Amino acid sequence: MTATALGSIPDGVLQSSQPVLLPGLVAHWPMVQAARQSDAAFSDYLRGFDAGQPLLMWRGPPSIKGRFFYNDDFTGFNFAREGQTLSAVLDELLAGSTDAVYLGSTAIDSAFPALGRDHLLPALAGFKPLVSLWLGNQTRIAPHFDLPDNMACVVAGRRRFTLFPPDQVANLYIGPLDLTPAGQPVSLVDPSQPDLVRFPRYAEALRHAQVFELEPGDALFLPSQWWHGVESLAPISALVNFWWRQSPPFMDTPLNTLMMALLTLRDLPRAQRDAWRVLFDHYIFDADIHTAAHIPPAARGILGPMDEPRARQLRALLLNRLNR
Repeated sequence: MTATALGSIPDGVLQSSQPVLLPGLVAHWPMVQAARQSDAAFSDYLRGFDAGQPLLMWRGPPSIKGRFFYNDDFTGFNFAREGQTLSAVLDELLAGSTDAVYLGSTAIDSAFPALGRDHLLPALAGFKPLVSLWLGNQTRIAPHFDLPDNMACVVAGRRRFTLFPPDQVANLYIGPLDLTPAGQPVSLVDPSQPDLVRFPRYAEALRHAQVFELEPGDALFLPSQWWHGVESLAPISALVNFWWRQSPPFMDTPLNTLMMALLTLRDLPRAQRDAWRVLFDHYIFDADIHTAAHIPPAARGILGPMDEPRARQLRALLLNRLNR
């Protein structure tokens, strides 16, 4: 599904369950205009917003070929984290660093508030999105998913997105849940050189993959939980993304539920797991207005419609149970 617009997101995009390419959506942004002149012009423009504070940057040696990933024995990672100012990062990129350099997920509102005011998507304002800058050279980020919806806007260089629908999780060979490069579990398959002997089911994932290459000014809407690997294809590449959730802020991440299920459900006997699957379907996945209709509204407790007071009540109940 594609759409072309300048600064205006077409109707239906934000409710789509499929990725949507939006060519030229942010072509009018000052960052994009500067990048279309030259890398130097883009760097000069960004440098004007540098407040001099150190920002978190990833650095990997040339041997990783831009792929930020685990080390060989999965005890850590193949890159180091360090603090650098925005100007220092730009200087290194312009000098053609042979290291893999990646300034990722830098919150614009806190690090560069003036930059944010010039790079808006009015259609998202009501969601109060988290807006972040991603800057680096020819780097590769392993396929992962995000809980929020995501509008990724390329502002400099080119980026290739390889997307997989949520139902392909078993074919992506996901790594550890508790040791991750940046907080989200990632696919262990290298998309540029997939080892189909070690990861044979990845061939099926590729049948469902969607690949998009974005130029400066293009945007891509990624629905929640779509797996996406991102490859930067230019010596200087930058992206601004908007993350938002279409759910109230008091709702916790479902990843907490997954962790609790690992603790409480996964290793039960099969018959008991099957019984709990029925309960989850009844109370969670197939829940509707009839699930608790037989209980007087005032007595439904945590089965009532979720709101902030009930969320606090439920969180306190869980903490009390976990601390016994």
